[in-house]
Amino acid sequence: IVISKSGGTPETQNALAVVQAALSAADLALAPRAVSISCFESALDKRASIEQWTERFWMEDWVGGRTSLFSAVGLLPAALQGACVDTLLAGAREMDHATRSAVQKNPALELAHAWYTLGSGKGERAMVVLPYRDQLVLFSRYLQQLVMESLGKCHNRDGEVVHQGLAVYGNKGSTDQHAFVQQLRDGRNDFFVVFIESLDDGSGLASSVAVDQGGHTAGDYLQGFLYGTREALTEAQRPSITITVPTIDEKILGALIALFERAVGFYAEMININAYHQPGVEEERKLTLLDLTIRSEAFHRFL
Repeated sequence: IVISKSGGTPETQNALAVVQAALSAADLALAPRAVSISCFESALDKRASIEQWTERFWMEDWVGGRTSLFSAVGLLPAALQGACVDTLLAGAREMDHATRSAVQKNPALELAHAWYTLGSGKGERAMVVLPYRDQLVLFSRYLQQLVMESLGKCHNRDGEVVHQGLAVYGNKGSTDQHAFVQQLRDGRNDFFVVFIESLDDGSGLASSVAVDQGGHTAGDYLQGFLYGTREALTEAQRPSITITVPTIDEKILGALIALFERAVGFYAEMININAYHQPGVEEERKLTLLDLTIRSEAFHRFL
């Protein structure tokens, strides 16, 4: 699966060149094994058409990469991994409806308001994401791009220099949180935590096998670790938010993604910035290409 909105993303082109070289070394053709996801008639889409790749999927030009999970960009890989994309979309649809409701009952607006209040409207505290389920091990990395690329802006919509942003990091609780929980408890008080709790500890041995003489399961311990960590941070006057869901499945995942997408949009309105462009990323890519051009010219000049 080759994904590039513009069709010219260097990282995608580089990975495709490496894959194509590996296929050629094995005397295999790319076209029968490749599908593209890009804007209609982009450079990638045209190449896939000319070379007759297996399939071409299109995305709208106004959809940014970080908000494209509910397009072919996210749905095709999810389907190939066995996920029910209809259920994923159903969860997102329900959250979309819930976040268009009255202010007092709007979960995305409440979440955005909490971010604004805890960070004084200036991102003064980082957001540490701690989901307590293995299925969400990559969720904090997804939120890192969604939040930081959307909210990290030099100018507001009036052209004023504001240097806004909201730093995001995190990992899966409880095993992976030990990398930084010591600092959260005893170090700088410059963050807030978002705990994601699942009331269902999943099926299988983790929820059925007793791991101690008291009859507790691994799932019991996982929930205990969450409550213990939260209590320890509260005692140290470290603020936190807890999002509780009944289980982790495609529907809940779709709802969580939609919740944070809408919260980012609301927060951007509160601080008067455009959440849906990325001038800093575009400038970095321009400078990268300029650097490569200078290197190439220097190489040929002294060759």
